[in-house]
Amino acid sequence: MSALLTTFDVSILIMKTARHLILSIVVLLAAVAARSQGVSVADTIKIPIAYKPAQNRELRHDYIDNEQKSILAADGIADNRFSPTSNDEINFLVTQSLVKKVDALQYLIETDSILDHRLKVKYLSGLEYVLKYFSQNWKIKSDKKVNPASLPAIINAYEQAMLKDRKGESVEPVISPLSYDAGSNVLVHIFEKNPGYQQAKNKLVLKYCILYPDKALATLRDNPNMPFADSLVRALDKRKYARQLYDFSQANNHLGYVIRNITDDVFIKTIVKMARSRSGQQYFPFLDNIVSGKMTIEDIDAVKDDSLQYYKLLVRTQMDYVARAIEKDTAFEYKSLTDRLEKKAREDFVNVINGLHNEGAEVRFRSIQPLSAEELYYLAVSSDGSIYTSSFVKGVYPLMMKKVNNRGDSLLMKLKFDKYRKFIKMSAGYNTLGNFLSSFPKTDDAASLMRAFVSNLEKSDGLEDGVDVADSYASIAETIKPLAEEMLANVERNYERNIAAGNKKGIAIYNILQKLFLSADSTKKVDLTKELGIPPVYEVPFNAMVNDSGRVIMQVFFYGDKDGQGIFVGFQNMYGNANWKIDRSNPQWITINSVKGRPVTIFANRPLPEETGEDEKAQQALGEYLEKNKLYPTITIHRGHSYYAPYTIAQMFPTSKIVFLGSCGGYHLVHDVLAKASDAHIIASKQIGATEVNRPFFQLLTEKVRNGNSIDWVPFWKELDRMVTAKEFEDYIPPYKNLGALFIKAYKIAMGEEEEKKGF
Repeated sequence: MSALLTTFDVSILIMKTARHLILSIVVLLAAVAARSQGVSVADTIKIPIAYKPAQNRELRHDYIDNEQKSILAADGIADNRFSPTSNDEINFLVTQSLVKKVDALQYLIETDSILDHRLKVKYLSGLEYVLKYFSQNWKIKSDKKVNPASLPAIINAYEQAMLKDRKGESVEPVISPLSYDAGSNVLVHIFEKNPGYQQAKNKLVLKYCILYPDKALATLRDNPNMPFADSLVRALDKRKYARQLYDFSQANNHLGYVIRNITDDVFIKTIVKMARSRSGQQYFPFLDNIVSGKMTIEDIDAVKDDSLQYYKLLVRTQMDYVARAIEKDTAFEYKSLTDRLEKKAREDFVNVINGLHNEGAEVRFRSIQPLSAEELYYLAVSSDGSIYTSSFVKGVYPLMMKKVNNRGDSLLMKLKFDKYRKFIKMSAGYNTLGNFLSSFPKTDDAASLMRAFVSNLEKSDGLEDGVDVADSYASIAETIKPLAEEMLANVERNYERNIAAGNKKGIAIYNILQKLFLSADSTKKVDLTKELGIPPVYEVPFNAMVNDSGRVIMQVFFYGDKDGQGIFVGFQNMYGNANWKIDRSNPQWITINSVKGRPVTIFANRPLPEETGEDEKAQQALGEYLEKNKLYPTITIHRGHSYYAPYTIAQMFPTSKIVFLGSCGGYHLVHDVLAKASDAHIIASKQIGATEVNRPFFQLLTEKVRNGNSIDWVPFWKELDRMVTAKEFEDYIPPYKNLGALFIKAYKIAMGEEEEKKGF
């Protein structure tokens, strides 16, 4: 056992500090390993010219020959050389092993006087399986990949293992020195009854767990009774795999027993205690403080059933963890805390005040009155995309500012500027940014904040910060023009800084932001397709909306609340003219077909009662019908409140080219739409979704499509503006001004992510 642990510890150390070195020399090591096997009988044998295998085993030899030919051709060149690497010497050794060594092994097995027919078939089949496994796995990009340079070592090891198995000896000494991929290749199918098989397999399992620690627990679950299980669990990086330990410790299997039986490790013991409690998920975000002794499970028990106090504890812990992170002390399960905080903010507060939108302010905002300014801030940034405009503008924001004595600078200082870009983006979208910045006593401080808002985006994990900056600009350009001009200047300065530093990510981010900011001014006439290489943002060609039969398919999502049922009636009335025919025969959806012009079909689920989930069933049934009949929508319309929008996005087809989010604040969900339909042109409102806007949009869009027109957004938007009288129209954003969505598309192209995705 101690030897295993030493191997494990050393391997972990190597993985953490020098994995790149291992990868760079692995091919060389494989070649050395092949040579170090020594000379075997198969290496010296000369096959007689007149040799032929016995007729009753001839088919087995043919199978092996076919695998050899398949591998020789697998490098893409039809010759007698297998060249899987860029090293000619290694390619020569690999080819020699594949051709001459395999042929010699076939001859030795066939002519072995000790082996009977059954054993000869067994070892010939084993050789075939070894080649087949190699053929299937040397090219793949997964943890099962076999290093092609290991083929000489694999064939040599198979010969040695076969000789030992022939004598009834253990194959473990042959398998043990091999790498995981080579050992697995040799051990495939043929040596299960060998006395050393299980021990050899155990060592391969250990090697796999060392190579892929993120899969170690799942591997131990699938391979129970591993002798090293206890030691491996203890040696795992608990910071990275706490969630896995929690999940696997609950299982009623051998691994669950192993984890639960570790009582001398405080971290694991705490995880197990949480997992065995019905309230485990509520404890988990506080794991770091519990393990360090700053908090007890009893402290959480005192508040976990009180939504207000539990939320307050989450915020206090978030602020604590943020302060620690600044000092390079990242807490265990920091993300679990953030996720839990966002979930509780939405479920216990934001959804409540959203749902009371028809009530007076005293009733509607009663639940958030006990919250501090910091707690209200996290309420806002945790609900981006789901909080109603009125909930933010009339409730959360003014109460937050009141409780911080109208000092936005003081609030951000207390919060260590956590998620400040998200807050600025939301404030810009809800037209409160000017008010927030004016609360800074020093103008220079507000200017510094906005410089920081735009700066150092290349250092951020992921794209969220860059998207927030892009999303905010259009609103700022409309409401605070001098600030927009300063943002553009800051972007240009950061672009030059990244060019000087040679930072590819930074160059891409700031080049994209510069072009997007300039494009927001229509007088600049910036062609984003030409400048950034993104698909056209000003037009959806008609031929991009039709299917193979020349028909345009549209899908409209309705929900079964009172508002949805009323809007559904008006929706049908829009198509009660000679250009359209409505089929109401299906109990779960209606079908509207064009009678004149180009073939257009609109499918809309009925807004059946939401109380019994009938609207959800109708949407699901319609989706299944469309999928079964290959009627893939290219236009998707969401009709319903903002809290329904995520359900529409989850069900929409990735073929969607135009997506209309007719709900309040739909603009804040554009990135979720793009994750589902990457080429979609998205129309949504930053604030209030209004029927007085939505209905004219439907009418204009469907008439354009029925007449076979492409959708050219600039003239389309001008025509729609003449049709709409509602003031809410100014908050609807056309696709070419949807800067956050355009930023994501452009960044993926600039960094080659689209090409990489296609390669898989």
